[in-house]
Amino acid sequence: MSAETDPRPTIEVDLSINGRSRRLTIEPRETVAEVLRGRLALTGTKVSCDAQVCGTCTVLLDNRPVSACSVLAADAEGQALETIEGLADPESGDLSPLQQAFIDHAAFQCGFCTPGFLMAATALLREEPDPSRERVMEALEGNICRCTGYVPIVDAVLSAARRSAP
Repeated sequence: MSAETDPRPTIEVDLSINGRSRRLTIEPRETVAEVLRGRLALTGTKVSCDAQVCGTCTVLLDNRPVSACSVLAADAEGQALETIEGLADPESGDLSPLQQAFIDHAAFQCGFCTPGFLMAATALLREEPDPSRERVMEALEGNICRCTGYVPIVDAVLSAARRSAP
């Protein structure tokens, strides 16, 4: 079926993704995850459960962690959307302190869930720069990992908080 005869409705949206404005034509039913992965090739955001259960697709919407698999892209218009690709320094490519802490603490094995954990932890550390272990665990409870056992992930978040402390 050609684009001219495709009966699906489309809309224009202006999205701010990792500090960059993007004007896109999308279907109203498309989720943030579908737009990021399928239209913009920002594949760091992973999709696993498609039901807002695992946290793998976590992105930040106005610095609030959300499940990209369940937020419509049209609803993200007018808000700042941040993905895992936006965490490293855009000029130098240097990793964020949190990304480096994940490496230093071996806080990943297969890595599939890592972007979601990094985004949830980024939101936490921006809101609460010196969280307790219990607070980190609470903030990450919506993210599921089948490999690490969580201890290295929590340790990495706490280490990043210490590194960033004044």
